Amino acid sequence: MPNILPSRRRKLKIWIHGDEPAEMKGTGKLGQSISLLDLASNDYLGLSKHPNLIEAAQTALYTNGVGAGASPLVTGHRPIHKELEEALAHWLGKESVLLFPSGFQANLAAVIALADRHTTVLADKLIHHSLLVGIKASGAKLKRYAHNDLDDLEKHLKLHSNNKSTHRPLVITESLFSMEGTSPEINKMASLCDKYGAQLLVDEAHSLGIMGSQGRGLCYELSTPITILSGTFGKAFGSGGAFLACSNRMSEYLLQASGGFRYSTALAPPLAAAALAALKLIKSNCDWGQKLQKRAEDWRFRLSAEGWSRPPGKGPILPLVLGTDQQALLYQAQLENAGLLSVAIRPPTIPEGTSRLRLVLRRDLPKGTFDRLINALKTL
Repeated sequence: MPNILPSRRRKLKIWIHGDEPAEMKGTGKLGQSISLLDLASNDYLGLSKHPNLIEAAQTALYTNGVGAGASPLVTGHRPIHKELEEALAHWLGKESVLLFPSGFQANLAAVIALADRHTTVLADKLIHHSLLVGIKASGAKLKRYAHNDLDDLEKHLKLHSNNKSTHRPLVITESLFSMEGTSPEINKMASLCDKYGAQLLVDEAHSLGIMGSQGRGLCYELSTPITILSGTFGKAFGSGGAFLACSNRMSEYLLQASGGFRYSTALAPPLAAAALAALKLIKSNCDWGQKLQKRAEDWRFRLSAEGWSRPPGKGPILPLVLGTDQQALLYQAQLENAGLLSVAIRPPTIPEGTSRLRLVLRRDLPKGTFDRLINALKTL
């Protein structure tokens, strides 16, 4: 049985929009309420409490109800869903978008659509659990290449090509790895897949809204298109639910054959409305992502200057690898005492011996947050 994080058993009041209480409560006993500044969630742009999203969700709530009431192919698909799908497809430069209630479900559907027991899947060693579950469900043969190592990936692609298999391999990666903060060279990867006739599935959950041209992710404007792009609304979009973006042909196949799409209640209308409101804000503030990345770069430089290993990558995820579970939990407790929330990430989420604090920057973090963090880290 895995260890339970002590802080998960307390009532946490997390303030994230500069509304710090006049008096911060210290770490309390079990059941007590404590107030913490959130350095752990994926609300990168701070949109989950934005008035535009709240108003859009409220309007949809009163006009469409709390839930969709049925699958998309029965009565669950409403005008707000269609509007969101079309807006997303246009923004991403894709022919079609299909909405799903969760990112886990969308990833399952994508993998199962692209792979079966005859397929060889070449997956980055650190892909999300949902993608691994999809591979297992598909019955495909899994081979894993070293994290973001395109030379290793090409070796696997060459080997598959030499075996003269009649079934196209499937390559799976993420554009921003949620626990590492790293990104592969997507353009080069897409070219490799095209060269060896492989399909390419990219999970852009953590990069959309932040990275790439105007926040449209690292797959936007690739010289070689990918097969399916998976994205979520629960991160930078501040809402909930997910989607798959692809060609019209692939979309029709998913619509006809994907049980995950056909047999699940459609995305709740208030969440779809909030996601659409978030998209409009991101489109009209296309520098938000760039500014957040610049701030993340500053944090990386300052962490390095303070003697910490420079966190890899360019996005808003900054892991501080500490090694043991005990060290990670100790630092989590120390930050909590200082009024900061950064949850210790431990196996099996990440490999043994790499337990860490996963620091997450958000656009709305108050000034002085880094200094508070460093002062808290120095006490150990």
